[in-house]
Amino acid sequence: MNKAMLTVGIIILSLATLLMINIISNYSSGSELDYYLVKETSEAAMVDAIDVKYYRENGLLRMDKEKFVESFIRRFADSVDTTRNYHLSFYDLNEVPPKVSVKVDSSTVLSFEGDNLEMSTQVDAILENTYDYDPLVSNELENTDSDFGKSIDAR
Repeated sequence: MNKAMLTVGIIILSLATLLMINIISNYSSGSELDYYLVKETSEAAMVDAIDVKYYRENGLLRMDKEKFVESFIRRFADSVDTTRNYHLSFYDLNEVPPKVSVKVDSSTVLSFEGDNLEMSTQVDAILENTYDYDPLVSNELENTDSDFGKSIDAR
């Protein structure tokens, strides 16, 4: 009887250990997966939201806020883990130059129904472009009515 109880105790202890290993690995890998998911999704959504007409006319990158949010939510929903709850927050959406700040709160395995979201991932992304010249300054220099375009004698 003593060896049977010892065997049951070892089995229960091993199951508890496996459960803890599963929870810890889910938490650590879930955080890393969330970070890369948010990072890649925000970059792709920013590229989707570029206003091409504005870029052709002015030479500056401009992002449409509504198009970014729509694209981000669609891409994020296609790639998430369906066993977890997510809460998306958009903090800073800047159109020119394109900049976004996205925060994603997600639950872990031990979360129960409710608002106890335990992991938080925040990504700030800026879409950069290497300009050979500054389009706004060049447009001002070519315009003879602006202060930049006037000759020194005419001021």
